[in-house]
Amino acid sequence: MNNNRRLLLASFMTLIAAGAGFAIRGAILGDWESNFGFTKGDLGTITGGGLTGFGIVILVGSVIADRIGYKTVLVVAFLLHVLSAAVTLAATPVYEAYGQTETYWCLFVGMFLFAIANGLCEAVINPLVATLYPDQKTHYLNILHAGWPGGLIVGGILGYLFCGSGAVVFQLRWEIPMMFFLVPTAYYGFIVVKETFPLSETKAAGVDFGTMLKEFVAPMFLFLLVLHAMVGYVELGTDSWITNIMNNVIEGKAILLFIYTSAIMFVLRFFAGPIVERINPIGLLFLSAVFAAIGLYWLGSAGAGLAVVAAATIYGLGKTFFWPTMLGVVGERFPKGGALTMGAVGGIGMLSAGLLGGPGIGYKQDYYASQKLESVAPDTYGRYRAEDENSFLFFPAISGLDGKKVGDLDVKIKNAEEKTEAGSPLDESEKLAATDRADQGSIKEAAIFGGRMALKWTALVPVLMAVGYLLLLLYFRSKGGYQQEVLHGEQPVGEHYTGGVEGPMEG
Repeated sequence: MNNNRRLLLASFMTLIAAGAGFAIRGAILGDWESNFGFTKGDLGTITGGGLTGFGIVILVGSVIADRIGYKTVLVVAFLLHVLSAAVTLAATPVYEAYGQTETYWCLFVGMFLFAIANGLCEAVINPLVATLYPDQKTHYLNILHAGWPGGLIVGGILGYLFCGSGAVVFQLRWEIPMMFFLVPTAYYGFIVVKETFPLSETKAAGVDFGTMLKEFVAPMFLFLLVLHAMVGYVELGTDSWITNIMNNVIEGKAILLFIYTSAIMFVLRFFAGPIVERINPIGLLFLSAVFAAIGLYWLGSAGAGLAVVAAATIYGLGKTFFWPTMLGVVGERFPKGGALTMGAVGGIGMLSAGLLGGPGIGYKQDYYASQKLESVAPDTYGRYRAEDENSFLFFPAISGLDGKKVGDLDVKIKNAEEKTEAGSPLDESEKLAATDRADQGSIKEAAIFGGRMALKWTALVPVLMAVGYLLLLLYFRSKGGYQQEVLHGEQPVGEHYTGGVEGPMEG
């Protein structure tokens, strides 16, 4: 009996799990900040751990998946997903028993294990679906990768309803929504254990490993690797932070903005094949980079209301096609590289997001927020600055704001206001001094400034990408136009500009 649809749905669920975990993590960063006293830089490194391992495993998994079998790899991924949940859940008791440093490593390891599981899934599901539907690769791979934004939407809705102090229904402890990804994980684990898997197409392709490796010395391929590193930084790095940043601008509504941009990606990816069929893929990437740059810079400038929605729409349109179209170009121009070159591109994108995007955007927030607060309210900065400094690459070390101190201040003011409205007496710890409200206002102003500046500087990345894609457009024009390379036979019909495109499975 044909089990193609069951295996496709199981593969889809791995992306739902990854996307939901990624979105919910973004919604609970504020809880981690206030509960454990982390700076933005600390949080950036933790979220980076959720992407770095992903990148490494894609690189390794692309080499071993065909040799040890799809089923074995997915069983290991399932076990690691469950283990990552157990380690992450331990964060609060670890903090109570050992303190902040050990909690940091607990969360980092939990995110790293989650990322490894996602990376193993990514190494399998793309060639698996291509094997299941060899005559309709583009159609089914794009359906498959709509699962990622689908997971973002589900996780975003849960975050909006139940995460953080601004939860619409009621605030759950962060551990509860964080574990939602175990629901789709349980489904794909059940199917993987139960079903029989086919052999991969790669084993029958006749291209040896040495031939695949030779593709890595092509200058254009190396150039595409650099461009895709920028894709990882600007797409996944920004998405790791966007809810946390925009919460200061549109308090309580930032998660809705995230859901909205994810919905744009979800819908458009179902139509990616026909769209790319009608336009040069390099031209689409150039336009995407232009849209992303405009959207990010505008998000860093917009106040609220329709301006934020318009900026988010442009950014959402820009980021939708980056990842799948880049992988499509690699597949079309370097078919001899097979899964190895595809895995290298996906891996470098994830590594860039984890090592550069998450930490870099967090550092920029700390840098500009602390700089702003120190200039307008030096006494407030002195009271709420973190004890430890953090740095990023060659940029100077700085002292960001202590998230726990800021969180305690917000809770104190909120409790005092609620008791005052109810006519209840305040205890000594809840009585507000004039400096408390002044400190809160100055800190919020500094946080908004830091987040906006981080987005504006991040917009520089898609500007550089647009320059790179423009150079590729000029190169291909000089060669008579963009053409797909084929290993043998005639040019494919119906997939000339897609070639079985795969999209990202970020977080």
